[in-house]
Amino acid sequence: MTDAAPAASTQLDPTNGNWSWEPQPAAQAFIDELVGLFLDRCPDADNLATRMREQTATRFKDWIGVILVPDTQQTRDRLDETGFTPITTEFADADIHYAFEHKLGLFPNILLTESDRMSIGIKVEHINDFFAAHQIPGIEHVQGEPWSRSRWCKAFDGDRAALWVMQRTGYAGFGLTLESAEERVAAAHHLERLRCRPRNMGVGAEADTQAIDHLNDMLDAAIEELGQDWACELFFAAERDYWMRRNTAARVQHARQNKLGLGWANHDHHTYRCSRENYTRVIAVFEKLGFFCRERFYAGGEAGWGAQVLEHPVTGIVIFADVDMSAEEVEGDFSHEGFKNGNTGEVGTVGLWVALHGESLLQAGMHHLECQFDHHALRQQLDQESGIKTMDPFTSFPFLRQAFTEGERWEVAEPRIQLCKEQGWITDEQAAAFRASGALGSHLENLERNDGYKGFNQTGVSDIISRTDARKHAGSSA
Repeated sequence: MTDAAPAASTQLDPTNGNWSWEPQPAAQAFIDELVGLFLDRCPDADNLATRMREQTATRFKDWIGVILVPDTQQTRDRLDETGFTPITTEFADADIHYAFEHKLGLFPNILLTESDRMSIGIKVEHINDFFAAHQIPGIEHVQGEPWSRSRWCKAFDGDRAALWVMQRTGYAGFGLTLESAEERVAAAHHLERLRCRPRNMGVGAEADTQAIDHLNDMLDAAIEELGQDWACELFFAAERDYWMRRNTAARVQHARQNKLGLGWANHDHHTYRCSRENYTRVIAVFEKLGFFCRERFYAGGEAGWGAQVLEHPVTGIVIFADVDMSAEEVEGDFSHEGFKNGNTGEVGTVGLWVALHGESLLQAGMHHLECQFDHHALRQQLDQESGIKTMDPFTSFPFLRQAFTEGERWEVAEPRIQLCKEQGWITDEQAAAFRASGALGSHLENLERNDGYKGFNQTGVSDIISRTDARKHAGSSA
């Protein structure tokens, strides 16, 4: 299925609620030129880029967090022409004086240096995993202590070029952070608690309230010791871990990426399915961690579903918070004011999923994680290597491609089946099918972005929401 491209917008003004993102081809061309020059100069990095594509179906450019280039007038002109703007920050390296970002697209930061060398820093979850996977000597030269928020280490040298690996946890700067040993131990403890938090305290509003209150207490303690940004990063590391334990495609792809020591540092956004009743409480949890509300998303009248997109200004983590809703409701501040009516009468795909499995924030975990891939390569590699199939794409723009892996079936608890039957949301036949073979639970999303496009498809999602409605797959092999 190929969708019509969204209408172009001439400007981005978040203060007026305008989040109409556009592709940024000029900026992408500039980045591609820099990356091409770098890979020519650093053969070991070029070999890594080939292995990324052939072994993980990912693209080298999607892992880049920082590009360091010589400070020339030509470079400054290109930065200005392609929409990069200066960042006010401090640097640990005296040779680096300027940093630039692109606010309208997903691009690496560019640093200018007095040196004639180029460097690229790629994002990884854990530096030690990268060095272990590649058996590179020099791990003792890592800048930054274990469990600190910032760690850097040079991996490969070339002709006036070096590849660095970078691990930033709740930190967006370019230097080293100086956490105490006590703070680093506290981070390990808070991650442990978040990974092991009690998610399932029963079925019903009272149980959900108790579980959300407990989570808030845990986050308050983490934020008090570590601050919002660090606590946020640890929370989502735990969330990905929980989701991965419940999704075969996720475990397979994570293992493929970890053969190169990369982890999930290519994550694009995290998707949570929420009930109407708990929606404002879920949003409040995310805002406690420092997220701000970005664009509202509505998939169309036939879908009966919408979302609030949230972004974290430091970690860069993006959330899709899905909920059943009508076209009229998207006009209001549903993220903070909620909905007048709860899940009464008919429920849509999202509401039924929550009724069968629980809140994504609690029992169910994320509905899916979207990571950046070479879209066609991932489809082919997962199928050929592991027999994991990918559904037909629901977005096929030149600058955005999206598709789910086939859904993972989860067992459904009997009290949830009974509740759905009593409400008239499922038939006796569907209830029997859910008891026998479970219901669709989670996916891995295969996403490819080009030209730095930061937005989402506002027209094609209705199709995939409809196709993943649990009632349509009751009794099938999905």
